[in-house]
Amino acid sequence: MENQKEETEKNGHFYQNSCHTDLAVEMKEEVEQKQELTGVEVSTKKHAYHGITETRIRIVDERGEAALGKPVGNYVTLEVEKLYRDSVQKRIARIICDVIAQLSQGAQNILVAGLGNRSVTPDAIGPKVMEHLQITRHLFECGYVKSDALNMKVVSAIAPGVMAQTGMETVEILRGIIEKTHPQAVIVVDALAARSSNRLNRTIQLCDTGISPGAGVGNNRQKMNEETLGVKVVAIGVPTVIAVPTIISDAMQQLLLLLGADHAGKLVEELSYEEQYQLAEELVKPYFTDMFVTPKNIDEEILMMSQCIAQGINAYINI
Repeated sequence: MENQKEETEKNGHFYQNSCHTDLAVEMKEEVEQKQELTGVEVSTKKHAYHGITETRIRIVDERGEAALGKPVGNYVTLEVEKLYRDSVQKRIARIICDVIAQLSQGAQNILVAGLGNRSVTPDAIGPKVMEHLQITRHLFECGYVKSDALNMKVVSAIAPGVMAQTGMETVEILRGIIEKTHPQAVIVVDALAARSSNRLNRTIQLCDTGISPGAGVGNNRQKMNEETLGVKVVAIGVPTVIAVPTIISDAMQQLLLLLGADHAGKLVEELSYEEQYQLAEELVKPYFTDMFVTPKNIDEEILMMSQCIAQGINAYINI
């Protein structure tokens, strides 16, 4: 069991710090290219009319943990072709509502935490969601709303900032709030990193295993999960950045198509993804290894995504 745990930690470290992705669905795709996936249950549903692909991944045991570098639990990924239509946003919000109800086990008193730095647009998805939430705890506390008068949940929210702004680990701030407000569940919203540019600002991941802020960009902070916070944690994340070496690695795949049967093409093709990524890192050293990029229309997309996620949380508040 101890060896299995060490292997899980090793795999988790590789995926989070080498491949630069926080998405369980991308980890699954990478593993499936090399070996049979065990200890993991996967189901996919396509909402054809709305252009939404819903992938549910359930890691059931230590084999799944070791394979994906993620703890046992449920991971739901929503991928959308276009987020601009109101009908698409409403459908995603409805799915988010249903998933939160499932993962939080119907918690009636929740704390929502918008993680990230609101001054850095790609990292502002969490604080932006807070701006659109329906906050209700003060109404119950002040007696304006009776607990049995409306079908409404008790909701409080915080955008705790980042360590550079507060000097504190976010988990420390949340522990203090939880101690005073006693929520049944915490919903954390944060920006993620992806390894596929097609998933930037087009993907939402929800899980019941918590979150490791900054893991995808190699800036690991203390984990926020049921073990560290003492209550159930539902994490909602949107990939907003991609690592430069990942872009180079993907470009190498396109290069193979141009090289065809050329000897150099065969050499690159024989490399595993990990080896291709390491080669890409060598190509961009020392200037771009730790650089991350984001789409040029990030402001508009962050606004739409934050509104969509807030709609989903608000829908859950009122069911």
